[in-house]
Amino acid sequence: MTIARPVRALIGLCALLWCFFLYVLFKPSPEFQGPGDRYQNFERDPTLDPTFEPDGKLVHYDEGNYAPDAKKSDRIEATLLALVRNSEVDDMVQSMQDLERVWNNKFNYPWTFFNDVPFTEEFKEKTSAATNAKCIYEVIPDEHWTKPSWIDDATFQSSAKVLEGKGVQYASKMSYHQMCRWNSGLFYKHPALKDTRYYWRVEPNVHFFCDIDYDVFRYMHDNNKTYGFTINLYDDPKTLPTLWPETVKFLADHPEHLNENNAMKWVTDDEHRPQNNHDAQGYSTCHFWSNFEVADMEFWRSKAYGDYFEHLDKAGGFFYERWGDAPVHSIALGLFEDASKIHWFRDIGYQHIPFFNCPNSPKCKGCVTGRLTDGEAWLHRDDCRPVWFKHVGMG
Repeated sequence: MTIARPVRALIGLCALLWCFFLYVLFKPSPEFQGPGDRYQNFERDPTLDPTFEPDGKLVHYDEGNYAPDAKKSDRIEATLLALVRNSEVDDMVQSMQDLERVWNNKFNYPWTFFNDVPFTEEFKEKTSAATNAKCIYEVIPDEHWTKPSWIDDATFQSSAKVLEGKGVQYASKMSYHQMCRWNSGLFYKHPALKDTRYYWRVEPNVHFFCDIDYDVFRYMHDNNKTYGFTINLYDDPKTLPTLWPETVKFLADHPEHLNENNAMKWVTDDEHRPQNNHDAQGYSTCHFWSNFEVADMEFWRSKAYGDYFEHLDKAGGFFYERWGDAPVHSIALGLFEDASKIHWFRDIGYQHIPFFNCPNSPKCKGCVTGRLTDGEAWLHRDDCRPVWFKHVGMG
């Protein structure tokens, strides 16, 4: 049977419309695109490009002045810092080997390890063998780690059950709450850090992909930067429903701490906020992913941050909810610091599962330029860097 030409044309048109419908239905929406789809030029910050002498030697630094035993060292008062358990030694060594390979073998900044119990000899032997730099092993004082006296055990247990019912991880794990509180407002008070100004936080089982040939700490110091990040994400609003209301209360009592050039719009952005973020009661939940942070501890030691942490600590949310150090640090930086002093290290290739910061640079090996995650497509919605770039810039 022969199909009439008009009918064939109609069938062809229907097929084309069906294909177009499927394309529209299944194409990645902007919410699901990774940063590589939006930002093709993840290149080195031009201000950080190295310069060379005619003989090929870097002008940036004198290798002799960065030797581990240099009598006249160019290192500033800074350390690589890790909160780590004895059982995580192999993962910690892996992270150290990565960072030593791409950066610290040139600069030999010391490593400072913290634990709530003494480090084992195995931990000390394996970690000290992974670097030529000095290693320092410290125990956290009980008063910095123990649950504070104003936290009620019964309320903690009942709150944990509510959070677990909402799918919040680690809600009943006391050590996780202690860790978040310590990372938020106590680590920089440890006596071992009293003469140290800058730190680079390094966690077990993270990866670094790009050769870094400048002194990151000196860059922070010389350019008057307070905080450096690589990844910027949305948080789970179910973990912090009263964090922003408590912050609003604090601002009402201490308006003097609000910086004139703040990043309030990033902290409260609601245009790009995921649908369930109404649980955060006005906070965008955007935060710097603090498993990587390079920071000046003078900010944490300031009156503004000290007053803020004390207010939050007494409110109890580190235990009755699951306030993390990442949103606490981020809100404080967004409100109390000049936004121009916060720096995106676009040129530092980094991964903490499941997220990446992978620059577009020949200095990087082992990651895909612009990829945010190897995980499920929906994880791309967690990327809050576009909101930071929109309101603050690329720093």
